Amino acid sequence: MRLIVALLLAAAPAAGSAHSPWDTGELSHLPIWASQAVLLAAWLLYVPGAARLRPSPGERAAFHGGMAVAGVALFGPFDDWATSSTAMHMVQHMLLMVVAAPLWVLARPLPQWRAALGRAGDWWWFPLLRAGRHPMACAALHAAAIWGWHLPGPYMAAVANNWWHVAEHASFALTAWLFWWAVLRARRGGELRAALALLFTLMHTGLLGAVLTFAQAPLYYRESRELWDQQLAGLAMWVPGGMAYLTAIAGCAYRWLARLQRGSRSTEATSWPG
Repeated sequence: MRLIVALLLAAAPAAGSAHSPWDTGELSHLPIWASQAVLLAAWLLYVPGAARLRPSPGERAAFHGGMAVAGVALFGPFDDWATSSTAMHMVQHMLLMVVAAPLWVLARPLPQWRAALGRAGDWWWFPLLRAGRHPMACAALHAAAIWGWHLPGPYMAAVANNWWHVAEHASFALTAWLFWWAVLRARRGGELRAALALLFTLMHTGLLGAVLTFAQAPLYYRESRELWDQQLAGLAMWVPGGMAYLTAIAGCAYRWLARLQRGSRSTEATSWPG
């Protein structure tokens, strides 16, 4: 634990004194406006697509719920609170990664978007769907995003600069969506691989949560960031995140056992005399 804390502290770069014109004034808001436009466009495109290719009521509710959670987390009060509180910053991350992302996966909005856009988006989401066939690879990519952005240097850069802030959230959203797609939409026979990817994610996020909770000094140096605030951030990652991953592991186990039971019944039916 002390070694990990030391490595995190060593990764904090010295703060630069020079600022680019893109970092100040109206230009600094461009990435926020662009990300808002992307989220709104994805939401609005779903409406005509859903009219052409109707989703189930549960999928429709999951999509709108996920988009609402993402909107509140990224552009609501959480985004303002996150600039001065590590705990609220972590809550923002968890809303995006373990609430909005799995809701998007359960919603399966790609058919509706494709119905609205035609084949215009095939060039980017087909490769993503193929990547989703590999749960451990998606889990490793998601882990790299989580640990990379929670190093002190990248973390504080994202707090201080909107461009890095949007890049951080985009990487969390994309890798979390890929990860949850790989484990919740695992093909038949892939339940155990999905459970292994979830267990890996549970372990490394729990480790990061423990580092933040039990560190003896603040890892993210700023006047308004106290040690207790960092400890709350660690608990926010450790407890709600752990519950989400454990629930998903239980779901994988249920699907695996149900498949084995169906296979056993099929074998008995075919082997029954007469």
